[in-house]
Amino acid sequence: MINRRTFTQAVGLGVGATAASLGAASIAPAAFAAGSDRPDRPERPDRPDRPGRPAPVIPAIAPGTHTAFTDLKRVQAGVLDIGYAEAGPRHGPVVICLHGWPYDIHSYVDVAPLLADAGYRVIVPYLRGHGSTTFLSPTTVRTGQQAAIALDIIALMDALKIHKAVLAGFDWGSRAAGTIAALWPERVKALVAVSGYLIVNIPSQQNPLPPKAERTWWYQYYFATDRGRIAMETRQNRHDLCRLVWDEVSPTWKFDDATFERTAAAFENPDYASVVIHNYRWRLGLADGERRYDRYEQLLAARPAVTVPTIALDPALDPFLPTTDGTGYRKFFTGRYEHRVLTGTGHNAPQEAPTAFAQAVVDADHL
Repeated sequence: MINRRTFTQAVGLGVGATAASLGAASIAPAAFAAGSDRPDRPERPDRPDRPGRPAPVIPAIAPGTHTAFTDLKRVQAGVLDIGYAEAGPRHGPVVICLHGWPYDIHSYVDVAPLLADAGYRVIVPYLRGHGSTTFLSPTTVRTGQQAAIALDIIALMDALKIHKAVLAGFDWGSRAAGTIAALWPERVKALVAVSGYLIVNIPSQQNPLPPKAERTWWYQYYFATDRGRIAMETRQNRHDLCRLVWDEVSPTWKFDDATFERTAAAFENPDYASVVIHNYRWRLGLADGERRYDRYEQLLAARPAVTVPTIALDPALDPFLPTTDGTGYRKFFTGRYEHRVLTGTGHNAPQEAPTAFAQAVVDADHL
């Protein structure tokens, strides 16, 4: 466990706290199967074994019911000026929702109002290199490694004076949330982790996958080349590549062009290509991490356990998952735990199945 009071000094990150509003700028939920490893605990959302703490039942909405956030803000936090959406009561229990690649805050455009209506204060930040999130200094290394992204979120929490929150994420966001839960469990009330335990162990990344699985990761290997880097630096190529990934990893999600374009605007960030390329090269051991994060990456290389209450979600149609039973990562979660499968759902779980995702958040909070 890392001491939250000293990590900022150790990493060399300053935390500011000036937030400025930018002004105003979704009927069938995905079914899920739930599993629990606690036979003494009823598998019911209202938790009758915990009197006085019933979990709210999230009303079903159709994906795409909402298209925009109404409250966009910015705050200086660590090495970044972070852009984020906020919804819900100012003094409600906090949920921080973290997006993946190639996505942005709109992955939670339906989830956020559902949670806000349930009484939560919902924070949805643009990750580094995305949307309105910018680096404070031109000399800061544009790294995309896991410790850097996790520390960005810790800095955001500090800047907003949030001591503890429920964290929920998928893809990069799930990895960041899991990293925070593993290293700073005192900051995490509960965790919703799509695809389970995603903390990267670089040596293990050297092991080949079955050919069909390797094919799914084609863009990761493309990004390892100068040709792939140039594609990400070229607007039309970047746009079309990201759209192709959306089509491939969410095979049944019937999104329209406008839905993609709202997210694609976040790819225009001037640091987008650098952060994305570094993330995938670093994960393959082809790029060095930044030295300020070495201490944290060494701890993460040991695959630390997640002790906070967790609901793991496996989208049934996510091509990156070899299985959806959660057995491959179960040993890494040592606290209260449930595993659910989101049927009919691809990789972008919160945007494809907002009701089921939001229900998982409130249920995790009541584990």
